[in-house]
Order: sequence, then structure tokens, then C-alpha cells
Amino acid sequence: MTDFLNMGGYAAFVWPAYGLTAAVIAGLVWQSIADYRAQTALAEKLEQLSGGRVRRAASSERDGEVQ
Repeated sequence: MTDFLNMGGYAAFVWPAYGLTAAVIAGLVWQSIADYRAQTALAEKLEQLSGGRVRRAASSERDGEVQ
């Protein structure tokens, strides 16, 4: 197990690289979640301002109804 953790003498380079990679991936996940929440809130606000017309129009077009 010690040999694995030592990484053949390159542990000082390998483990920080793994740590940095994990931190970057965690940051991307966090940023994606935050952006999703912001975009969802914006979409809901715009839908309220438009009275839901956009969603109803898209729904009608999908169902084949003509307005």
C-alpha cells in the first residue's frame, strides 16, 4: 500500500494533480448547478411576466392546434 501511495517516487506530482482535478470538477458541477438554478428562476420570472403565453403557444404548436 505504501508503494501505491508513493506512486513510484512521483507522489509529490501525482496527488496534487488528482486534487486539482477533483477541485476543478467540483467547481464545474457547482457552477452548473448555480447556473441551472439562475436560468430556471429567470425562465419562471419571464413566464409570469408574459402570462404563460409562450408556453401555451409552444404547447399548441406541438399538439397541432392553429391559433
